[in-house]
Amino acid sequence: MSGLLQGYGRGLTLVFFLAAAVWGLMLIVLPQLTMVERALTAPSRALDSSVAQGLARDARTCISVLQTYVTDDAPAPSGGLAVPSMSGGAPSSGGMAIPSMTGRAPDPAPSGGLAVPSMTGGAPERAPSGGLPIPSMTGGAGGAESAAPTRPYILQCDRATTHKPLSGGESWLDEVYDLPRLGVSDTDPIADQIASAEEIETLAREASLRIREAEASASPYTLSNFATLFEARLIPQSDAQRAVENAKLSNKLMSLTGLRFERDGETYSRIGLVTLTRTLLQAVIATALALLLCYPIAYKVALASRPKQAVWLFLGLIIPYAIVELMRIYAWTTIIDNSGLINGLLQWLGLIDVPIQFKRFPGTVFLVIVYTYVLFMVFPIYNVMSTLDRNQIEAARDLGASPWRVHRRIIIPHSKPGIAVGTIATFMLAAGAFSVPRIISRGLQAEWFSQTIYNKFFESPNANVGAAYSFAYTIVCFLLVALFMWLMRTRLKDFARVQ
Repeated sequence: MSGLLQGYGRGLTLVFFLAAAVWGLMLIVLPQLTMVERALTAPSRALDSSVAQGLARDARTCISVLQTYVTDDAPAPSGGLAVPSMSGGAPSSGGMAIPSMTGRAPDPAPSGGLAVPSMTGGAPERAPSGGLPIPSMTGGAGGAESAAPTRPYILQCDRATTHKPLSGGESWLDEVYDLPRLGVSDTDPIADQIASAEEIETLAREASLRIREAEASASPYTLSNFATLFEARLIPQSDAQRAVENAKLSNKLMSLTGLRFERDGETYSRIGLVTLTRTLLQAVIATALALLLCYPIAYKVALASRPKQAVWLFLGLIIPYAIVELMRIYAWTTIIDNSGLINGLLQWLGLIDVPIQFKRFPGTVFLVIVYTYVLFMVFPIYNVMSTLDRNQIEAARDLGASPWRVHRRIIIPHSKPGIAVGTIATFMLAAGAFSVPRIISRGLQAEWFSQTIYNKFFESPNANVGAAYSFAYTIVCFLLVALFMWLMRTRLKDFARVQ
């Protein structure tokens, strides 16, 4: 602080601090607070009032559709209904008609012979003049005494029931809010079905207003979005397939940790936690590979090369990174593709007949991640390693130390801050990688957690759940970084040596 005041004066120092405060507030604090607020707020579609509103909309749509079956013509004989044309023609009256397939009005039923079976789930049409009825093709009963539907299947009418599950599926709308259990029966006359739908709509709208008032006075914050990360999902499997999956080592490990379990003969998996754990392990492996590759490079450039050679080595590292990251990732697809460089070379040499599916190998993603973020590992290690006095290395060699002992006792302890910074940076970038696993695997490998967060945010109306996943992932990564710093005995002030 005193150095800043002496070098820049109070005015410039104050400007620097204000700029840093605004930068931290706008780019770090406020975005995280917004994310936390969204993560702690239940999605609007999960609120009980939204369920009641959805019921009212379904009932309203059901009424609108049912009204298309009501005509001003005389009712069909024997209680028959007009069948609408499959292409929008007017419904026929006076008995069950043959639906038109060509856009014209449906032809009236013939005066004799067999009736044409219903294709829409309605009751089988009765043949006039004593003809035998033909059973419905959707399972309707053939006898006149059976309670056959009086209309085709309508989704909104089927959903128009007050016995509707609330968020979580453990409680029901009618039971929690003391509503009569009503539904729209497709065996009732159309007028009765419309009356039932109207009553359900009225009850749903009144319940929605009442529930919304209660929700407005209650706390809007909940941990339900975070709970979805721990939810267990049913994995449909046959007995033979379950035996094969249980024999896999990865599934055995997940069973030991509770990520996968069996209950009542069914297999369940905590898919969110499985994806999170797998991503963290893959990020750790990718970081370890980057460290194993970059430490020798940094040592070669910093301590084992003359200055002119070091310049050329640095140019070889930096020039590829002058290209946009996405371009470099897509360039790898031309290398590992079925008709890419590697498969083409192996086929030309006669070593393989069928292309190798590199897109299915997790090692390919690791390789591209290491290539993409290699500079974030090399530069911190090089910056610290280059400050080491080479005379210490020469002295150790003169005293008979082996190369491994020189690295273990002199170079690695001196380079520890750079190794810590490079490892942390590479791990955080690998853990949050999205473009590399998505482009390289092309959906042929298990998705990374960053892809899961993306799906929650942009491919389904679950932005609140996506915010919870994102915030939880950030906390977990920070805890792992803190654990790593504790194991490395690294403090924040040691990072200043990297600069």
